Amino acid sequence: MSSRPIRITTTEQTISFNVPIKTSEDRPGGRSSPFIGLLRVPLLLLLLYGFVCSLDVLSSAFQLAGGKVAGDIFKDNAILSNPVAGLMVGILVTVLVQSSSTSTSIVVSLVSSGLLEVKSAVPIIMGSNIGTSVTNTIVALMQAGERNEFKRAFAGATIHDCFNWLSVLVLLPVEVASGLMSFLARVTVSGFQLHSGEEAPELLKTLTEPFTKLIIQLDKSVITGIALGDESVRNHSLVKVWCKSSVFLSSVNVTASAAHNCSAELHCGNDSDLAWITQNISSQINTEKCRHLFVDSGLSDLAVGLVLLAGSLVVLCSCLLLLVKLLNSLLKGQVAKVIEGVINTDFPYPLGWLSGYLAMLMGAGMTFIIQSSSVFTSAMTPLIGIGVISLNRAYPLTLGSNIGTTTTAILAALASPKEKLPAACQIALCHFYFNIFGILLWYPIPMTRLPIRMASALGERTAKYRWFAVLYLLVCFLLMPCLVFGISLAGWQAMVAVGTPFSALIVFVLLINLMQARNPTRLPKTLRSWDFLPQWMHSLKPLDKLISRTTALCCSPARINDPDVVVVTPPESKKQAEHWYDNPGLSLPEEISSEPRVFRLRGLERCNSTPL
Repeated sequence: MSSRPIRITTTEQTISFNVPIKTSEDRPGGRSSPFIGLLRVPLLLLLLYGFVCSLDVLSSAFQLAGGKVAGDIFKDNAILSNPVAGLMVGILVTVLVQSSSTSTSIVVSLVSSGLLEVKSAVPIIMGSNIGTSVTNTIVALMQAGERNEFKRAFAGATIHDCFNWLSVLVLLPVEVASGLMSFLARVTVSGFQLHSGEEAPELLKTLTEPFTKLIIQLDKSVITGIALGDESVRNHSLVKVWCKSSVFLSSVNVTASAAHNCSAELHCGNDSDLAWITQNISSQINTEKCRHLFVDSGLSDLAVGLVLLAGSLVVLCSCLLLLVKLLNSLLKGQVAKVIEGVINTDFPYPLGWLSGYLAMLMGAGMTFIIQSSSVFTSAMTPLIGIGVISLNRAYPLTLGSNIGTTTTAILAALASPKEKLPAACQIALCHFYFNIFGILLWYPIPMTRLPIRMASALGERTAKYRWFAVLYLLVCFLLMPCLVFGISLAGWQAMVAVGTPFSALIVFVLLINLMQARNPTRLPKTLRSWDFLPQWMHSLKPLDKLISRTTALCCSPARINDPDVVVVTPPESKKQAEHWYDNPGLSLPEEISSEPRVFRLRGLERCNSTPL
């Protein structure tokens, strides 16, 4: 049994002691046997299956909780003609239902029914592309327990968000001004003789549906009906009760006036002064109930949605944590080096530039097979967290996943009914062109790969302030879309009045930051730093202190009297700081709070005032 020296510096003394560490050789049986190693592979597949199923149930939970609200948002077609409002609607609806395919199918129904033009639908599709990236960002939160893993995982998850937001900032004005993507989609559709075909098989759903259908089944036509203005479905439940029904035809004799001409009717007769005709009446009768947990629960849609939301999040967190631990145990030593080398190594010069495009093809192919970009990017997030996939390699994989999900949408559009076929194909092609133009903007030239730098900055910020991840989710996917959507309801004058000074302020701040980093001597002395502003305007430290004091309440005063607890005051000098971080288990880089920290020496359980 080996031991690790631990040294803690307090305000008065230095405490040194050894912590025994039990290694694999110390355990009964020595090193893990090959049989145990083989058992890890099916366990990994089982955890991955549970992870994917929990994502599916999570999507159903969001649809139950917010599906009818999403339908109401789509209902006002006059608002959707505003491109900014359409963009925000696409984000909000996709976040509410956790499914870009659901929001896209609603848009297809609106376009095919003539309630919405294709040009007005393009911003909604852009918003849907942004909203679907929230899933892997939520998955990244599950790795918040380890700081470095969380930094990498959050950066890998938000690289998708950064790409989508940057693409929208450039392509939305171009689309509004010229209608480029809707024009290309219309020309492409008109150039082919399209015929409705069979729907492409979905490999992932074929594997997961036998299990998820036992938990919940939804009637998504209710959301589409509300969006189309059909008030008769408003009181219908989204929980599907009847899975099979039959249509029966019955013949009924209907009397008509004596003047009715029977010569043109097949089933018609005269009886004195009356004429009768035979009519066929069809009636639909439900024959078989669905078999899932909530078919006869009697609970409201909201209650079922909240139950499924809680359950799916528990399963999602558990599977993800176990997946990370299992991957860490499998991918270590020489195995990890080999895998990292295969995934992250570029081709030899001068073909190194081809490596990213090959990764893009791999991402597109994998997404096409499983037919879900959310599942692919969510499954990739923990691999980025543990360091198997680098951020530079995750970027082309994510872009390829975007292309893969658009090809899936095109195949789904080709399986649409004849009356919806042109609209569905145009919407799917607009989605395809949006991602293609986005890749052309932000990938071929290395200096234009801004999403990588933005995601890295977000990862660093989140590693320093872990609460920043939750703030980011709330602001980017809920508060900001709601605020912009509310302003857009007041008309374009209000949008210009609010948006112009706000945009000018953002551009000014970005330019000053750039000059402060590159050439500060060209700036006036006042603008060489932001110290002339109140601290809360240029730093997160005041907010961090507030959150730290709130979370510090978890450290009960009763625990301070525990004999196994030592109160440690942070060092004041750099030399003391180096001494402080001698123990890597207690190391918190770039975070030295002025508050005392509490450590339980037995087991090194930590409860400090810095935010988790």
